[in-house]
Amino acid sequence: MTTIIAVQYEDKVVMGADSLVTAHRKFNHPKMEKISKRNGYLIAGAGEVSACDIIQHLWQPPTPTVADKKDLYHFMIANVVPSLKNIFKENDYNWEKEEGDYETKFSFLIAINGEVFDIGDDFAVCLDQKGFYGIGSGASVAIGALHMNATMEKALEIASTIDPYTAGPFLFVEQKKK
Repeated sequence: MTTIIAVQYEDKVVMGADSLVTAHRKFNHPKMEKISKRNGYLIAGAGEVSACDIIQHLWQPPTPTVADKKDLYHFMIANVVPSLKNIFKENDYNWEKEEGDYETKFSFLIAINGEVFDIGDDFAVCLDQKGFYGIGSGASVAIGALHMNATMEKALEIASTIDPYTAGPFLFVEQKKK
């Protein structure tokens, strides 16, 4: 459980995350950051810790070409999603849901070249026209706060007062468009 938000601006993306990790108990440690940097990407994960560990620490994200940078949405679907599926297979992680299982296994916010993409556990790549993104148990509260003109920090603070699985300190990371 967690709260991670991102705001897409014209020239950059900013991600913010809480620092509470809950698996079989609560953890809060500076090495367990929810937003990691790999190969020019910002990668934020919520949901099953093992899925987040694989993507944030073992995955080698593909490098977009100059042509790919003209349509990063297509690049995410055609190149990034297949590489995510492959790293899960290589590490024996089963992302497929059993019949009747409606619980989300994982969600990722992935930014490359200053653009953010929402990737769910069905590997759908989504974009939001308003530029507000959120994943985790407190995401809907934080996104609602953003829609009411709260700063990112205030939105995470509000989420932490309502969602028992969200707590500070909060981490913010920025990536500019190139």
